[in-house]
Amino acid sequence: MDIDDFRRIALSFPGAEESSHMGSPDFRVGGHIFATLASAKQGYGNIKLTLEQQQAFVAELPGVFLAIPGGWGRTGMTHVRLAAASEEVLTGALQAAYQLRVSKNKSPKRSSRSKPRRKET
Repeated sequence: MDIDDFRRIALSFPGAEESSHMGSPDFRVGGHIFATLASAKQGYGNIKLTLEQQQAFVAELPGVFLAIPGGWGRTGMTHVRLAAASEEVLTGALQAAYQLRVSKNKSPKRSSRSKPRRKET
């Protein structure tokens, strides 16, 4: 697989759009990122997963998936080695990231403004 395949598959999901974040292509649904090509020059696509999903993908296919080093990886951001991924594997990974984003988009948003304010005395 390559960057064009990553882009094609990411954009095949309902409502998915390509945008840009810090000069790199990203893929969004409902205005929120589920995947990026920020590491394309290194041969990676990036997907946003839960830590549990990330651990499962890495454990099952360590030659294809790895946590992004540092803080991003600790939040579930995961590299996909494009050259090592099959179409089926890449589609499944992107679909997992997409579905996670869609489910988060549907959940009620928490806001500090929604907290009850203390009455002033």
